[in-house]
Amino acid sequence: MNKIFLSFVLFLSFIFFGNVAFANDILPVSPNITNVRTVGLYQVGKDITVYKFPDEESHILYRIRWNDEDDFFPQEIGAKNFFTVYVEKKELALVNVVDIADGWVEIVYNNSTGETGWIREDDPYKFMTWINFYNTYGKKYGLRLLKGAPAMCKDMKASPESLKTISTMNTPQAIHLNIIKGNWALISVLDMDRTPKTGYVQWRSDDGVRYFFPDIK
Repeated sequence: MNKIFLSFVLFLSFIFFGNVAFANDILPVSPNITNVRTVGLYQVGKDITVYKFPDEESHILYRIRWNDEDDFFPQEIGAKNFFTVYVEKKELALVNVVDIADGWVEIVYNNSTGETGWIREDDPYKFMTWINFYNTYGKKYGLRLLKGAPAMCKDMKASPESLKTISTMNTPQAIHLNIIKGNWALISVLDMDRTPKTGYVQWRSDDGVRYFFPDIK
């Protein structure tokens, strides 16, 4: 009875959330396999100084300036390699974080090469752990399955500990995030055949590769 009631409630939630379309103005479009050992994301401003060490007397690696994705300096890094998430209309620009220490943030400034450097932390509230990021943006906008994610990510389980697949996503119109438990997420899915499905999927591998991402738009 509880499972039937839960499925009914989650199905009704789709009426309020509506269909979730893929966002074309959000990065990344594929799992970030190179930089998996990150602790979260940091919202950066439009004028950034990247130091080699967490010390303003240390060597400056780059001075990064940008107004939009097409007006990004230096060009050898580029917006697509620098930002982890960039949504211009929301002025949301987030980069991968490796570490935080004494008012400094170690970021991945080139996702293509995995190179890191340190920037000054101008506001501690600009940092979000991965769990906080998913709970904030994943619950608000839903999730999308990233390109290149393995087929097993479509298998839905009754619990994170279960080996049995209770349902499978086919062509989801909407993926609503309910709960995150470690590397597993309880989601509600509305497939193209309008069939509501609820279960746990692995949103992140054990070594940190992300398969799902908030569908920010």
